Amino acid sequence: MTLLDSRARTGVVAGINPVAKLAAAAVIAIPLVFTLDVVSAAVALVLELLLIPFAGLAWREFWTRTWPVWLAAPLTALTIALYGETSGQIYAEWFVVRISEGSLALAAATLLRVLAIALPSVVLFVTVDPTDLADGLAQVLRLPARFVLGALAGLRMVGLFIDDWRALELARRARGVADRGRLRRFFGMAFALLVLSIRRGSKLATAMEARGFGADGTRTWARRSRFGAPEWALIGLGAAIAAVAVVAAVAAGTWNFILGPG
Repeated sequence: MTLLDSRARTGVVAGINPVAKLAAAAVIAIPLVFTLDVVSAAVALVLELLLIPFAGLAWREFWTRTWPVWLAAPLTALTIALYGETSGQIYAEWFVVRISEGSLALAAATLLRVLAIALPSVVLFVTVDPTDLADGLAQVLRLPARFVLGALAGLRMVGLFIDDWRALELARRARGVADRGRLRRFFGMAFALLVLSIRRGSKLATAMEARGFGADGTRTWARRSRFGAPEWALIGLGAAIAAVAVVAAVAAGTWNFILGPG
């Protein structure tokens, strides 16, 4: 089972170590986080879209997986356009809303930056298997095994939330308490799911402790996590996208380092 899908992947990126995917997404995101300009975000986004077909996703699945990003980015840009820093010509003004030339420029840069940061992260992690990710974190990054195994166990439990929610809903309907008050029903079911999750987590922690998952000492792993040329190539590709975006912004004179002197 993968983080987002259980089907086998055949794309070039599918078999790459999850640690490399995490590193590539971070390498692309870090320069974009420290600047707010249209050019760097647009260049990074265009390069990412050109490479997305190699991830092994059909276009229908791509839109299915990334629609929250396409929805959140315009909403974020709209907020900036209405309430962002005012500069240049003012086009509309009402109460606390002020749409200006500067706020629209910031909105456009924010829209592109959100897409450029979020899209590669989603696409790369569609093909990530939780167990492979745990193997990589423990064997490649040398993170504590107890932390990695606990996180893996918790991640495996996420898929049960939907089943639990459905079971709670059917149980309430069978008892005749789910016909009215949708808001009240939602909070009641959310609290019941919280209690159920805590109980399951306690039982899982006890079971894992009884089986020695929390023991000190060197731990062996059933599968070896390999990190070789394909992984370094993916990280290098991410670094190249970031570098081209930064160089393009500097050359265009739009580079805006947000931590620099105001």
